Amino acid sequence: MSAIPSTLVAERHANLYRKLSWRLLPFLLLCYTFAYLDRVNIGFAKLQMQADLGFSDAVYGLGAGIFFLGYVLFEIPSNLLLPRIGARKTISRIMVLWGITSAAMLFVRNEPMFYAMRFLLGVFEAGFAPGMIFYLTYWYGRSRMAQVMAIVMLAGPIGGMFGGPLSTWVMTSFSGAHGLDGWQWMFLIEGLPCVILGVLALFVLDDRPADASWLSDDEKHLLASELDTSGSHHSFAQVAKDPRVYLMAVPYFCFICGIYAVSFWLPSIIKAAGVKDTMQIGLYSSIPYLASAIAMTLIGRSSDRRGERRYHSAIPALMGSATLALATYFGDQLSVALTCITIATAMMWVAYTVFWAMPSEYLKGDAASGGIALINTLGLTGGFLSPTIIGWAQTVTGSLHAGLYVMVALLAIGALVLIAMRPARGS
Repeated sequence: MSAIPSTLVAERHANLYRKLSWRLLPFLLLCYTFAYLDRVNIGFAKLQMQADLGFSDAVYGLGAGIFFLGYVLFEIPSNLLLPRIGARKTISRIMVLWGITSAAMLFVRNEPMFYAMRFLLGVFEAGFAPGMIFYLTYWYGRSRMAQVMAIVMLAGPIGGMFGGPLSTWVMTSFSGAHGLDGWQWMFLIEGLPCVILGVLALFVLDDRPADASWLSDDEKHLLASELDTSGSHHSFAQVAKDPRVYLMAVPYFCFICGIYAVSFWLPSIIKAAGVKDTMQIGLYSSIPYLASAIAMTLIGRSSDRRGERRYHSAIPALMGSATLALATYFGDQLSVALTCITIATAMMWVAYTVFWAMPSEYLKGDAASGGIALINTLGLTGGFLSPTIIGWAQTVTGSLHAGLYVMVALLAIGALVLIAMRPARGS
């Protein structure tokens, strides 16, 4: 029997992955976009909500960050159950519950209720991002992971790009309608689509390639031959004892601090630069995320093409640190501050995206679900600390500068730790 020409094999692989990507990635991208939007739309709600309810910046910062406490407490259990329950039911359950909770933010009237609703939002969303990352390892090999992650992680920039104008438009256009304030309408309109997507997940997603009726037997065999499911971790207990897992969580923690500093405080940063109109703030806030989407796609491709992860993540993080420092220093000059915050945001998202190709390469099999969740859990504590630190610093000093400079230092530390890490499995 003659060998199959390499060009034919390459064409078969290309056709298979094109089919996979069109089936899975648009839906996951849409789901993650709403996940990101429902996390950070509190930053736009702050423009009205803070004055309506009399919250200080410290209260707002703690409320923004407390989401992550609920998230990290329930994330690992959610992901450990995912291989048993299946990704389809897990993602559906998460989206329906968080959509209802996000919409219910319109009932917030005081500080305890604000904290409780943000905490519950984290509890119900727990496991979504790491579950999605783990789910993708069932379908994509390591040589394609950075580019796939770049596509799905575009949710953050897309959420920022369209979320800002959408949120501020809803807040201004619907303010006072049927007795509700603009920020209440925003939570309702942006929360309910998640419930619909959660129901659709039951019909769109399959737990594993073997369950996919839309793949032929030949396509399933071809996919299985390319996926590397071997690994040194056979249980979560082994994952939890691996020092490298904890080491990888350090730069991730630092990157998360920087990303959510911008995510939660970008409207306030733009307002501090002299922009007062709510709609203009929403439009300006979309610019950094447009740049992020372009940078993530290009550098994700470069990382896959070269098979290199560490420097493709660490160098953008250093650039993000430097430009965030400049944006902070020139915070009262809109053109300079916006240019620098645009570059900083883009580079932070690049660092974050390429980073996630590393754990998904290092951790294999069902134990990877717990390992990815563990890294995400440890790193997401930065999502709590970052807005809390900035909110406290703003209340004490009357300026965002002190808190932002802490984020500058953390981004640099994360990049240096990543550079110092010994490469594993080609990363």
